[in-house]
Amino acid sequence: MEFCLKRTCFSTFFMFFLFSGLLLCQFRDALANNRGLELTELSIEELMDIEITSVSKKTQPLSQAAAAVYVLTQEDIRRSGVTSIPEALRMVPGLQVAHINGNTWAISARGFSDLFAKFLLVLIDGRNVYSPLFGGVNWDEVDTLLEDIERIEVIRGPGGTLWGANAVNGVINITTKHARDTQGGLLTAGGGNYEEGFGGVRYGGKARENVYYRTYIKYFDRDTFADHHFTGAKPLDMPGKHVRDRWDVLRGGFRVDWDPSDTDAITVQGDVYSGDISETLLTTSPSPFYFSIGNHTLRTGGFNILSNWNRILSDTSLMKLKCYYDYVVRDDVLFRETRNTFDLDFQHQLALGSYHDIVWGLQYNFTSDHLRDSFTTSFSSDDRDLNVASLFFQDDVGLFDDRVHLIIGSKFEYNDYTDFEVQPTGRLLWNIDEQHVLWAAVSRAVKIPNRGNREGRVNITGFPLFNLAVFPNRGYDSEEVSAFELGYRVLPASNLSIDIAGFYNDYDDLFDLTRGRFFLEPGLPPRLVFPRRQDNDMFGHTYGTEITVTWKVLDEWKLVAGYTWLKLQLDSHLSTDRYKDREESDPQNQFNLRSHLNLPGNLEFDSALYYVDRISRWDIPSYLRLDARLGWQPIQDVSISLVMHNLLDDHHPEYDTEQGYISSQVKRSIYMKVAWYF
Repeated sequence: MEFCLKRTCFSTFFMFFLFSGLLLCQFRDALANNRGLELTELSIEELMDIEITSVSKKTQPLSQAAAAVYVLTQEDIRRSGVTSIPEALRMVPGLQVAHINGNTWAISARGFSDLFAKFLLVLIDGRNVYSPLFGGVNWDEVDTLLEDIERIEVIRGPGGTLWGANAVNGVINITTKHARDTQGGLLTAGGGNYEEGFGGVRYGGKARENVYYRTYIKYFDRDTFADHHFTGAKPLDMPGKHVRDRWDVLRGGFRVDWDPSDTDAITVQGDVYSGDISETLLTTSPSPFYFSIGNHTLRTGGFNILSNWNRILSDTSLMKLKCYYDYVVRDDVLFRETRNTFDLDFQHQLALGSYHDIVWGLQYNFTSDHLRDSFTTSFSSDDRDLNVASLFFQDDVGLFDDRVHLIIGSKFEYNDYTDFEVQPTGRLLWNIDEQHVLWAAVSRAVKIPNRGNREGRVNITGFPLFNLAVFPNRGYDSEEVSAFELGYRVLPASNLSIDIAGFYNDYDDLFDLTRGRFFLEPGLPPRLVFPRRQDNDMFGHTYGTEITVTWKVLDEWKLVAGYTWLKLQLDSHLSTDRYKDREESDPQNQFNLRSHLNLPGNLEFDSALYYVDRISRWDIPSYLRLDARLGWQPIQDVSISLVMHNLLDDHHPEYDTEQGYISSQVKRSIYMKVAWYF
């Protein structure tokens, strides 16, 4: 079976290149005279000099970042044909992106993949979308009009020094465009067999001198995936049950950018959304049949408003002040959550002399929730307020005529659960010459406890005489990592770049379950409870390599390839074997290859090939995925796309979870999209 899969992989890989090569040979002369779009017009040097802000919280060229970082541009997103941010992240080398079902994903960097991606911090224009309830990201909430995204910066590796707790294995920072860059109107519409219907409207204008605005509204309705994939992890497979994972969401928003002076820039933006998400869940009950798999609806909604004020204080000093409020409601059969979040962030950048570039800042985050329990999931209190306050400092020291940079800094953070946490980093970047850059980093980062760790109980069974349940731990501590990284970037030719990163992460105090002594729980009738308590008893390390190669074959043809190798070695202070499950929850090998080709007649042909190794824990076989897009611009302001995903098979599983959500299988999909700029 493994041999057949490898042979299929090689054959598809060969045919992929053969087809691209035939197109190239057939249209080579025409390509020389055909003007490409933004992506193919940029040289490799210009791509490496794309400005980013996530690594150092200041603007810097991508090539000068002392971290493993990858940038998805707007053109990457457009030409991929994806309709959601999680699907766009498949293109990032070093990330694992897998569908659990049609509306949930397992997304991670450098291991520990799961439903909530607890070691990955995600931000939209600096607004943190990490949930403190179970510790992770609800990916159905991470959305905006894709055409408004300027870039997505993905850092693989710890980012706790600048971004604080929970940026353990990576940071994803989604940055939207300045309103000045979205003037005029945009209308998009499309549909297919999975993307049953979607569309968006955006309009941008100029209110007065130096005041720009835009508003948007978008909607999508997505069908279910293929039927469920049971791996033996679920205790019940009821005949006739089908996974219901379709969903629809209506979302709108605005952004206003105002430059009142040459030294000031002010942004105010916000979003509001509402949606229904179908779920097939395993739930427990104190009455017959005690546990069941049923179809339910998650109703989700919320709004947020964010403001930014940037001010140039002098030629060597810059101040930034950010403030946002976020309101979220999630209501399903397991629990109802209402959450209010307020965040205030001040940052100051100061250049001292010719050698020091200092960034420091203060941040305060307050979140308050109100919960409604169920028998399956309950909490010790209905309401909880959480406070996080922090100070960070980082100095970029330029040495030897700026060829060497030493970056040192730390985050000092207080939270209500574990009090003070310190997250330092030391980074070194060496510009060997114009073609070669070497960097190294040592960092510490932590994931602080979430409310589920400290206060949440999950009943796994509900039998009348006995019950198996997971209990919280009031003393649950932070999970932590000490990370060691080494990276190398090289431009061996003007049309070729290679980026290599290696890492070794040493983890301690990881999540585990401890068996407790059984006890009699009062009630009608009383139950004998066999408890499992959440503890920090797992430890271990991970290591791996990530390689990205970008090759501009011609002015109109670009190839991007990525390879990731990952190894987890974990252990536990307990006698349980749960650490073996964690070791086998991530693919060891991943590979992707993307091709962007501009053809005569305003045609674009884009394709992407993904290989993901088997995931032993869930008995997920390795799979090969091929996506393709054919785009045509019949007139200047209108574009038409035909997008096909998962062309090699009609369905396949990608991931599973223990969180009660029943998995389904990704199916082959096709849709058309029309975009009109006016």
